[in-house]
Amino acid sequence: MVRDLLALIERLPFGIPTLILLLALILFVLRVIVRRSYRLPPAVRLSIVETLDATIFAALLSLVIIVFVVQAFFIPSGSMEPTLRVGDRILVGKFAYRFWEIRRGDVIVFRYPLNPNKDFVKRVVGLPGERIEMKEGLVLVNGRPLSEIYPTALPGGDRACSSNYGPEVVPPNHAFVLGDNRCNSEDSRFFGFVPTKNVIGRALLVYWPPERVALVR
Repeated sequence: MVRDLLALIERLPFGIPTLILLLALILFVLRVIVRRSYRLPPAVRLSIVETLDATIFAALLSLVIIVFVVQAFFIPSGSMEPTLRVGDRILVGKFAYRFWEIRRGDVIVFRYPLNPNKDFVKRVVGLPGERIEMKEGLVLVNGRPLSEIYPTALPGGDRACSSNYGPEVVPPNHAFVLGDNRCNSEDSRFFGFVPTKNVIGRALLVYWPPERVALVR
């Protein structure tokens, strides 16, 4: 049932914040109607109004959390396998980069540079000022091989794909990102560097399905 509900929400023509606002508005209208419904006994009317007040407050609080603190995202592709799989649902901390800089190895969600209406999830590999190059799948940062301690879909990264890139220097206020499944990932090799202003937040936790619950590393 939970899976069906999540799938239904994802098919809505508007986002979760808009849905919460609509629900809060409906509850507020019900509150006004109940307060003016003098056919109800005063005690019953007061009880319903208090319940609606608490529900409206909870809805608005969840809206603040989604907009400023944490938000759920759905993984639609296998570009981050094995770290994130198709169908995983993750929680993304929007507050993360208010306190510290983006770091190499972070899994981030960002607005796709070529279409800001789309959200992508990738791993940060290159930071501002660094020279990034790929030779037959081996990532070089400032001429040195990158030691990748996080899991990738293929041993040694994507060397089996013979991927080559660069060298290119990451501009200020940008990041170079790659998918962990580099044989099947549209990332900075194709759409360029990601402006830090496009970054929504850092992936923190896989919360669904239950057997996949774990911190994102």
